[in-house]
Amino acid sequence: MAVRSLPPRERKLGSMLGAGLAVGLRIVLTFFVAQMMNLPWLHLVGGVLILWIAVKVLMDSGPEDASHVKQANGLMNAMWIILVADITMSLDNVLAVAGASHGNIWLLIFGLGLSIPLVVGASGVLSKLMDKYPIIAYAGSAVLGRVGAEMILHEKAVQEGLGLSRYAEWGVEAVAAVGVVVVAKLLMGRRGR
Repeated sequence: MAVRSLPPRERKLGSMLGAGLAVGLRIVLTFFVAQMMNLPWLHLVGGVLILWIAVKVLMDSGPEDASHVKQANGLMNAMWIILVADITMSLDNVLAVAGASHGNIWLLIFGLGLSIPLVVGASGVLSKLMDKYPIIAYAGSAVLGRVGAEMILHEKAVQEGLGLSRYAEWGVEAVAAVGVVVVAKLLMGRRGR
């Protein structure tokens, strides 16, 4: 949408270069976030952010309105808009992949290798599938809710403070998975009034 106002040749080039830059930056950010996961309190902060993103993803899963998307006035401007939009919207992907990898470089590479082609290449298809089968958005939010809770529970201070068994942790993760869906539905109902 950002390149819609450009001539056809620049439109294609702007889309390709903008997406390429966004993918490169996403890879760098994910590795950076994964390395930072060893810092104190970052699991807690990252987990809370993922819970918020899980609610937001579900709330934003309805039909898109393209009227708010800024159109570019040149190739460099188009690339910048695509890059900023991708980084803004991919925060959930970066945090989820970094959090789910638990610092394992091979899981991180696998997660990036799986998620980037899906996000870049299949976003249109996934968007249409989510419109047709809303359960996909619910499942995605629930998974993010579980990952967010897991990150919070694996914060050293939280682990020491709560001392939960693994079964209790699974229970908290299940409650978080359902909880983000319930909170999103409540907020959507409130927004609809």
